[in-house]
Amino acid sequence: MVTKMNILGINLDCLSYAEMHEIFRGWLADKSSRSHSLALVNVNCCVSALFDRRLLRLYNSADIVGVDSMPFLRWARAFYNKKADRFYAPDLMLEASRKAKEYGYTFFLYGGGPGAPDKMEEYLRERFDGINIVGKYSPPFRTLTEEEDQAVCDTINAAKPDILWVGLGSPKQDVWISEHREKIRGTIMVASGATFDFFSGRIKQAPQWIRESGFEWLYRLTKDFRRLWVRYTVYNIIFLVMFGLQLTRLRRFEPTD
Repeated sequence: MVTKMNILGINLDCLSYAEMHEIFRGWLADKSSRSHSLALVNVNCCVSALFDRRLLRLYNSADIVGVDSMPFLRWARAFYNKKADRFYAPDLMLEASRKAKEYGYTFFLYGGGPGAPDKMEEYLRERFDGINIVGKYSPPFRTLTEEEDQAVCDTINAAKPDILWVGLGSPKQDVWISEHREKIRGTIMVASGATFDFFSGRIKQAPQWIRESGFEWLYRLTKDFRRLWVRYTVYNIIFLVMFGLQLTRLRRFEPTD
């Protein structure tokens, strides 16, 4: 049974990669079923869900709600599952790629700017021999028409990927996944955030030691202060206040709020 950790009303799954692969293999045993989804939750997601309760329901409706934050991971390992891993989209893609040959995973890359999926494919093929990328698509920066959306679904369904990496930015990618779990069959949809930017070379990723220290947010803030200052200053303060209220039981945060 998966151990869950409530952070401001979002029930995060405290899973190891080994447990994740076991769940994946169970899901992929039936390629005719509806698709399954992974939401990767960090501080920004938790605070955004305080302001928009639709996001709370959206994140909690995912089949796996991954721990995407080093402070969250340390908390999960200390109090819930000492073997838990961080479900950080770039690392998750690398982990799935390392196991792709063993478990037979196939990938579809959906998202990023023009050319990003092609560069990501090059990046992955250089590092993982025999990786099987069965399709890729960079959607336009507008809402697709019904006909265009159906054509995308038909293309993905025809390719029959095991894992569909969706990089549309948060929370747009989570909304897209929620709307397409029934339209696309037998795949695992992963909200992939900035992975398309990192692996296509558009944005430089923080060094591993910074990521593991829990200060990647500070690194990214120095690189794009104008766009990210609210997320990484105001939101962090709001989170600390609200999480303090949760810990002291001065306020309850229910998953169905």
